[in-house]
Amino acid sequence: MAAPVERSAKSAQPPALRGFEHLQRFWEPDTERWTTKILPGEYYVTCHDEAITTVLGSCVSACIRDPARGVGGMNHFMLPADTAPTRNHWLDPAVGLATRYGSYAMESLINDLMKLGAARNRLEFKLFGGGRILTSMTDVGARNIDFVHSFIQIEGYKIAAQDVGGMQPRKIVYFPAAGRVKVRRLRAIENRSIADREQIYLESLGRQADGGEVELFD
Repeated sequence: MAAPVERSAKSAQPPALRGFEHLQRFWEPDTERWTTKILPGEYYVTCHDEAITTVLGSCVSACIRDPARGVGGMNHFMLPADTAPTRNHWLDPAVGLATRYGSYAMESLINDLMKLGAARNRLEFKLFGGGRILTSMTDVGARNIDFVHSFIQIEGYKIAAQDVGGMQPRKIVYFPAAGRVKVRRLRAIENRSIADREQIYLESLGRQADGGEVELFD
C-alpha cells in the first residue's frame, strides 16, 4: 500500500504590493501557493512565487511577466458594448472609449510591472478567454480578442501562448514566477452564472460610457 502523499506546510503569506491589498487572497492546498482571485475590471501584480486566478467567459485576461526580473501579473477586462452595428473594429475613432478601456487594462498592468524593474523588451504575453457565451448580436468575446491582438501588434510585443475564442468559459490559474498557466474548460452548466455576471458588468460599462463618473486617464 502506497504511503499517503504529504503536502508541504502552509507558507507565510507574502505581502501584497501597495495598491493591491484589497484583493481576495487565499492559500490553495492543491498548488501549495498563496493565490489572488481577480474579477472583471481588476488586475494583480506580484514579485513573489504565488498564483493569480480568475474565471473568463467573454472577458480576456493577459498574463504578462518579465522572466529575468521575476515579476508578473494578470488582468481581466472587457470592452464596453458597441451600440452602433457599423462600428466593428476597436480602432474606429467612433469607438475610442472602448479603446481606452482596453488600453487602460493593458497599460496599467504593464506600467506596474515596469515600476518593479520589468523591461518592455523582455515581457512575455499569454492570452486567455474571449469565449462567445453572451447572447447578443455583437460577439463581445471576439471584440475583446481583436482588441488585445491589435494592441500587442501595435506595441511591438509578441504572444508566447494563447487559448482564446470558442464557446466555453475558462478557469485560469497563472504562476508568474514560472510563467506557467493552468486552463480548465468549464462545463455548460456553469455558463449561466458566468454569463449573468458578465452581462451585468457589460451593462455597467455601458452606463459609464454614456457619461458615468469613471475617468480612465488624466
